[in-house]
Amino acid sequence: MLRLGLVTLVVDDYDAAVGYYTGVLGFRLVEDTPLGDGKRWTVVAPAGGGTGVLLARAANARQRARVGDQTGGRVAFFLHTADFATEHARLQAAGVTFAEAPRREPYGTVAVFTDPYGNRWDLIEPAAP
Repeated sequence: MLRLGLVTLVVDDYDAAVGYYTGVLGFRLVEDTPLGDGKRWTVVAPAGGGTGVLLARAANARQRARVGDQTGGRVAFFLHTADFATEHARLQAAGVTFAEAPRREPYGTVAVFTDPYGNRWDLIEPAAP
């Protein structure tokens, strides 16, 4: 059986990214292992489980140009919650910038936010089946 274990998110600084994803979004730090030459294997994941995010520091100009724009402006990540109102309020209080007001869609309640790099995320409470 296959499952998606990690996705890579290119960032400009390991510590700032860990601080945001753990301190603001409430993810947990799964691993932070030095690899030498300033590289680290740094993984965060939502506290409720799911696919981990490998925070990879941009190593060259091409990668630095992609920080915050890995999907060409589309929503890149989908963060599910069972309590949209509570999570939305918590994230706003923590300084998260939402690009829109919450809205109801056939698939659930959703609002787009951006991380400090400009990556777009959906906060979603899926609709009941």
